[in-house]
This record gives sequence, structure tokens and C-alpha cells, in this order.
Amino acid sequence: MDAETRYDVIIVGGSHAGLSAAMLLGRSLRNVLIVDSGKPCNRQTPHSHNFLTQDGATPAQITVIAKAQVLAYPTVTWLTGLAVNATKHSTGFVVETVTGHRFTSRRLLLATGVEDIMPDIGGFADCWGRSVLHCPFCHGYEVHSQPLGILANGETAYEMVRLIQNWSKSLTLFTNGPAALTDNQRQTIAQLGVPIVEDLVGRLEHEDGNLQALRSQNGSRHELTAIFSRVPFRQHSSLAEQLGSELTDMGLVKTTQFGQTNVPGLYAAGDNSTLLRQVSVAVANGSLAGVGLHKELMEEDLAAISLSVAV
Repeated sequence: MDAETRYDVIIVGGSHAGLSAAMLLGRSLRNVLIVDSGKPCNRQTPHSHNFLTQDGATPAQITVIAKAQVLAYPTVTWLTGLAVNATKHSTGFVVETVTGHRFTSRRLLLATGVEDIMPDIGGFADCWGRSVLHCPFCHGYEVHSQPLGILANGETAYEMVRLIQNWSKSLTLFTNGPAALTDNQRQTIAQLGVPIVEDLVGRLEHEDGNLQALRSQNGSRHELTAIFSRVPFRQHSSLAEQLGSELTDMGLVKTTQFGQTNVPGLYAAGDNSTLLRQVSVAVANGSLAGVGLHKELMEEDLAAISLSVAV
């Protein structure tokens, strides 16, 4: 790795989306640098599901295999570091790490993920990704037919009850205060046999992140195997904002199908640009971004050849 090297693509983020893009680009003979800080969003998750051939593996195990396969291509280089600054110039991008190293590239892909914001509930963060779950498609099968909770309110709570009742008939909705539900929503939830508990949540009782019960502030205790909940999030990196990338109303980087942002030459892939936070989706997003990046570089190369011939 040479700081004077001008890469075709710098990829910030070396988890599943970034590695997927790097493989496609590396196999397309593009000179790629991956900069990764080693803090993926799913680092607490014990198992990954819905990814063919890797069902039940940990995200870390999948990453180890993927990284080894990607770095087998001499066109791909890995740097362990934190990218903190990025600027756009007429010929591409400059990326600077926290240690002051600077690298240049023709294109830039952000696969930087998001940072979940934990509520101020004791035990919640310890259980997050283990027994406090965000996605029934990822983790519902492992806890199906067991006593489950939903920690949500309003429209989100209504949506989650309707969705998750398929996995367990022993389901309780915890609204953590007065329920903001319409009469029709309450009626539907009652028809599904889901009780609504409006007590303020005190803490989650657990052992090594494995939920045992939800304890309300009034002292009542509800034994549960898992809780489904959605938490707010923010971009894990400020690079998209630095470069003027447009965000959606949800705070995600706004992209096309192939990962292009509103900033020419800047792409995004993975959790920072989609609500579908699954390994398989991140891999697909990364591959699509790789296709988009290669096509854009190819067109630029061919245009330069045509110009030189004309001259």
C-alpha cells in the first residue's frame, strides 16, 4: 500500500457490503483500497440467517471468510484504520484517516453502516442483537412459539404486532407509557390476543445478554425469551454529510439501485442506505454498487481513449 497510489475506488467500510463491492471490482481489475475500523453494526449478533450457504454462522465468521477471499485478489488492498475526512476534487476524492494518512481515488464507496441509539433502559444495550431483536426474519425462527415481547408504541407498535404474531401466540406489547393507538388499532391487537402493557419499563433482566424478564417501574415482572424493538439510528460516519450527500427522511444515504448518490462519483451500500439490515441484502447492495462503479469507470476510460484518438 502506497499513499501516493491513486486508486480506482476507495471503499470505506470492510464489512459485508464493502467486501462484496471489493470482490466484484477486484475481479474487474480495478485497483481498490478498503479502509476499515473494525466496528461493524452487527458485532454483538451471535448468528446470521437468511443467507444461503451461511445460515447460522456468525457475522464475524462470514467476514473472515469473505476477507480472505477478497484479499486473494492482488488488485485489492486492506488498511485497518478510521477514515475521518473526505473531500471531492475535479479528478476524484481524497480520504484521510485519523492517523493523518491521505489516499486518493477516482471514485469513493461508503459502506460505513449506522450506529444504533440505545434507549435509557437498564439491560437493553447488553441484550441488543442477542435477545432484543430488530428483525423477525433474521431471528424470529430461533424464538418462535416462546413468550415474546414487543417494545414499541404508536404506528410502529401496531405494525410490529401484526408482523410478529406469526412467530408466537404468546406475545405482549409494551408501550412504555400510555399507548398511542387508535381505537381500530387497539381492537385489532385485542382480536389477535395480544395484551397491551402501558407501564413504564424499568429494566431488562438478563444473563449475559440472554433475556429473562422485563421489569416495569412499578415492580411487575414479565418473563420473556426475547423482545422485538426498533431503535433510532444515525450514520456511523460523517463522510456522507461532509461530501454533501442527500439523506432520506429516515436518515439513510439516498441512492439509486446501483448505489449512486447525488454527489458525482460517490456511492453508498449496506446498512447506511437501506432499512433491510440483513447480511444477504448488504452483500447484494455491495455487488450492485460494484457494478455501478465499474460501469462509470469504464465509460470514463473509454471517453479518454476516444479523446486521445481524436487529438
